[in-house]
Amino acid sequence: MEQTYWLRQTEKPLFPELEWSRPETRLQAGKLLIIGGSGYEFKAPANAYGDALDAGIGAATVLLPNSMQKVVSDIFPEAEFAPSTPSGSFARNSLAAMVDLTTHTNGVLLAGDIGRNSETAVVLESFAEKYSGQLTLTKDAADVFCQQPISVLHRPGTLFVIAMGQLRRLGSEAHFPRAFTTEMDLVRLVDTLHEFTKRFSFVVMTRHQGHYVVALDGRVSTTKITSEQPVWRVTASAYASVWWMQNPAKPFEALATAAHQLAAL
Repeated sequence: MEQTYWLRQTEKPLFPELEWSRPETRLQAGKLLIIGGSGYEFKAPANAYGDALDAGIGAATVLLPNSMQKVVSDIFPEAEFAPSTPSGSFARNSLAAMVDLTTHTNGVLLAGDIGRNSETAVVLESFAEKYSGQLTLTKDAADVFCQQPISVLHRPGTLFVIAMGQLRRLGSEAHFPRAFTTEMDLVRLVDTLHEFTKRFSFVVMTRHQGHYVVALDGRVSTTKITSEQPVWRVTASAYASVWWMQNPAKPFEALATAAHQLAAL
């Protein structure tokens, strides 16, 4: 049976009109809030900031725990800071700063490097419940929700940019009856994601067998990767966030186009 929900993207983009209709000025290109970091580790949010600029964001703000304020302020003047735990992760009372900054943004990227602090996990879960806008999750920030997905199972506007191992955990914790495995072929993955995203409201972007795979509301796109990309989740989440933000009425088309750009990097 023909899988009409599966769109295969080659060197030519599936939706070329999105590429030539991009915002002409940065003032029209959206504002992204990037949240991440812990202790003295802020590589993921810093890289996400640079990748978002490369992807064409109008403006980006990075929110870090204030444990690294003295170290980071001079070298990363774009950063904002929120209260931290003694271990340097986001503290419970950082939630107010996160929510306040969303009033000036069009979307949020939880970029990772958050550490393994249970208080920080609670903060991110609370943030996902309070914030109703576009939310992208990746790296260990996504792990929080793969392990405890209840707050995002039916949250509109949530994108997971995750590896196959994380997708397996997400499916298991969501009690989805079909398993995701690293051994499954691309056809089986597409079919499983089709059913998975028909059941739940979030969007999935992953990488498998040399392809970027995007799944939303039962529709799936695959894009063949033409270059080596051993480290990919932060860059993919930044590009996906930007394209999605700039085309909010066409999320599937936007994320497929982001994958097309990523595949050629």
